[in-house]
Amino acid sequence: MINELYLSAAFDCVDHSVLQSAFGLTDLVHDWAQSFLTDRTQQIAYSGQLSFVQSVLFRVPQGSVLGPLLYVLYTAELALVVDRHGLCLHQYADDTQVYISTPAGDAEATVRRFTACLVDIEAWLKASRLRLNPTKTQVMWLGSPQQLAKVNVLEVPVASARINVSETACNLGVIIDSQLTLSAQMAAVCRSGYYQLRRLRPVVRSISPDAVKTLVQAFISYRLDYCNSMFYGITDGLMSRLQSVQNAAVRLVPCLDAMTT
Repeated sequence: MINELYLSAAFDCVDHSVLQSAFGLTDLVHDWAQSFLTDRTQQIAYSGQLSFVQSVLFRVPQGSVLGPLLYVLYTAELALVVDRHGLCLHQYADDTQVYISTPAGDAEATVRRFTACLVDIEAWLKASRLRLNPTKTQVMWLGSPQQLAKVNVLEVPVASARINVSETACNLGVIIDSQLTLSAQMAAVCRSGYYQLRRLRPVVRSISPDAVKTLVQAFISYRLDYCNSMFYGITDGLMSRLQSVQNAAVRLVPCLDAMTT
């Protein structure tokens, strides 16, 4: 069982004072952190008008090199909260998953453990000025078709809501399905690839072959290559779908023959 936690505006809610005091930053390191976090301002533009300039008292800059690292430091104690319940935590910046392995027959007991853990997680988040959004949080059962058929729990309480168990969930741009076949991910990659090919086809005659190659690499190849290590062991049928997208891209310009397999 896996639970994808969704936090509302996670980076924007980081309290600078808590972040700096929790790890006992002193001397030069403290000065570096303070210099990076403080003296930032924000302003809103709407209908041609600008708001007053406001000081930013919270937040780590999203898209910066240090932003994700500082957020992980800020939420480091969350792993201890999850560990007390015997569950596992995986984080990548503000993408957070809580998961546990259990026999299908223990599904109801596992949900109770999960729920108790989520209650403590929500309490810790509130104390840390972070907010769990239960309506965007996802819950999945992972397993073989035979094992999933034995699980009757289709709804899990999360904070103040009850969340229906999902068949798929997106994690860092990869769509995971309940049986780990990656069929949903393949469908999404192919759909996106063909969409980009349709947009490129009208302009290929107006630009040089080298420019076409660059566009195909930028809009098609990177989609096929993203997290491609996960494709190891997939069925030939799914792999042929990716090959079809690549073949269609090659046909846009002859100099891309080397991309075929």
